Amino acid sequence: MSSKNPGYISIGEMAKINQTTVPTLRLYDSMGLLTPCFTDSESHYRYYDIKQNARFDMIQYMKELGMELREIKEILDKCDLGLIEDILRRKKEQTQLELDDLKLKLSAIDRTIEGIERYRKSPPAGTITLEYIQKRRIYAMHVDINFYDYNIDTYELILKKLKHNLRAFRIPTIYYCNAGTVIPQKHFEDMDFFSDEIFIFADDNFPVTDGVRELDSGMYACIYTEDFDDERASAAKLLEFCHRNNFEICGDYICEEIIEMNIFDSRKRSMYLRLQVPVRISR
Repeated sequence: MSSKNPGYISIGEMAKINQTTVPTLRLYDSMGLLTPCFTDSESHYRYYDIKQNARFDMIQYMKELGMELREIKEILDKCDLGLIEDILRRKKEQTQLELDDLKLKLSAIDRTIEGIERYRKSPPAGTITLEYIQKRRIYAMHVDINFYDYNIDTYELILKKLKHNLRAFRIPTIYYCNAGTVIPQKHFEDMDFFSDEIFIFADDNFPVTDGVRELDSGMYACIYTEDFDDERASAAKLLEFCHRNNFEICGDYICEEIIEMNIFDSRKRSMYLRLQVPVRISR
């Protein structure tokens, strides 16, 4: 004959009170985290004391702090405040890393949205504009060859080298987008297509400083193109536009990728580019 305290509650009632499930309570029981205070010897039904809700609340609180059940079990078994503090410090570091990662992803999402919006609002390919562009930061990588002497296949290999370089320096590859190239001012003015560096844009969260430099704000003469193979002809039109308007070129030429449109073409890298050069305008 079995007997139990009339104040005990069934496992189902315990689950309902705590807005959890019976299987969860059974798991806690099997791990020794929260054991029913009474089990009927005939029916094998499990019963809890209402005061055991405090233990359940503690388990849930620790879970919300990011602790795993095995860690909670260890803490509750040892009743060691030092152990609790050590685990919480580790969880804090882990949470901070996760938060930093989420910030990077959020920034990347913002950049992608901005790129799509800029593409939607950009003028048609071939359009020449005069634009004020704010100060920007770039992370540049030196290239051993002048990739303008080759075709887009070589450019693809250089992009992969850039991606490997980011990984080598523990730079999140989420920055691997909107790549650009630089032609020194003198080479651009001579229409000598020479470049030995490729870059990506760096924001305030960029994890390294070596290789990062600023592009000055100012007025830029720009031309838009949507074909990698049209860059030379488009750049020549841009230079002629500057000469025709007596603009003084005062910096390096930049080929900036606004957006990649590979979702529309799986056979090659489809890009929308803004070719630009800083200029001074006589008043």
